[in-house]
This record gives sequence, C-alpha cells and structure tokens, in this order.
Amino acid sequence: MPLTFCPNCSNVLTISRADPSPKYPLGVNRFECRTCPYQYILKSGWSEKTPMKQKEVEDVFGGKEEFANADSMGTQCPAENCNGDRAYFFQLQIRSADEPMTTFLKCTTCGARWREN
Repeated sequence: MPLTFCPNCSNVLTISRADPSPKYPLGVNRFECRTCPYQYILKSGWSEKTPMKQKEVEDVFGGKEEFANADSMGTQCPAENCNGDRAYFFQLQIRSADEPMTTFLKCTTCGARWREN
C-alpha cells in the first residue's frame, strides 16, 4: 500500500487530482501533503478491495422454532387458495407503550405469515 503519511513532515497525506498533462488530459490522482511540497502519484488502476465480513444476525423471533410453543386461535388465513381456520400466534410490544401489542400469526395449514395490530 502506498504511503499515507508524509515521509518529510509525518502529516497525513490527502488525495487530490494533479494538473492535466499531455499524457493525462484529465490529470491523475495523487497523495499530497498539505504542509510541504511532497506528492506521490497514484498509478492508474490503483485500488484495493477489502472483503467485508457480514455480521451474523441473531433471529430475534426465534428462527425456525418461533412458533413451537405458541398458542393457536381461530382466524381466517389471508392466503389465496387456503381455507385454514386456525393460526399460531404470539404478541410483541414493538411500538410505544400507549399503542396496542402487535400479534404475529402463522397459518397451521399452509404456513403463511401475517401480523395484526
């Protein structure tokens, strides 16, 4: 990796564009020091890829077992072509305390999921 600190005065180098030249009509990118005349020309195509690790997300609702211990109640499934009349449910307070709890439902017949306020 090229320098990120000036070898003369140890200040942080900033990226800027050099003046246009006959070889580079748009100019080239460079590292430059703001306190002394030091410059480091970046070659074209200079880049560095850093693979980012995805953060493992914890399933707050319990993953595949979220409805394992849930109660069931009689309700009509909203999915088309499903005549299910029972659904597992659980309730969570996802809004402020003066709002009603949100009910999460899963059809016992087709597995469709929906929520009600």
